[in-house]
Amino acid sequence: MTRRSHIRRGLRKAFWASEQGNVTVEFVLIFPLFMLFFLMTYESGMVSLRHVMLERGVDVAVRDVRIGRIATPTRDNLRQRICDVAGIIPDCVNQMELEMVRRDPRNWTSLSNVVRCIDRNEEVQPVVEFTNGSNNELLFLRVCARFDPFLPTTGLGKAIADANDNPTAQGSYALISTSAFVIEPFQ
Repeated sequence: MTRRSHIRRGLRKAFWASEQGNVTVEFVLIFPLFMLFFLMTYESGMVSLRHVMLERGVDVAVRDVRIGRIATPTRDNLRQRICDVAGIIPDCVNQMELEMVRRDPRNWTSLSNVVRCIDRNEEVQPVVEFTNGSNNELLFLRVCARFDPFLPTTGLGKAIADANDNPTAQGSYALISTSAFVIEPFQ
């Protein structure tokens, strides 16, 4: 028996026949997949949670306007009310754009499909329509809030950042909430 075959047999016996380390190999192969699924689930949960809180903030603010608790709604006081209720939204006041428009139900014109969001590249944001209504008028409030992915380098967060090539977004995503209401006759 040559030295070379002796070494081969020894290596084969040491590595191929040995069952030590089987669990480690399986762990190294499977663990990254489980972590990826976990992180994508976490990101998806954060998107859902932020959207639910944005919807709740808009609902509460609209209720306050509708019943007269906020008698003269402005962009700033509505934005502040929404942010007070939706406490989980990061940098809420600076990442939210509001649009409020009046519509006549007897002479209907649809809302534009274009929703205005914050342009992160601009220091001064473009003017978005914001008109107050009076008693018994139909109003639509549309809110767009920008968010950075919670985990922008992994899974769903990376997919969101990569898919959003809009330069105004800078890798963020937008959540939109719309509410229609009639101001109650309280005056």
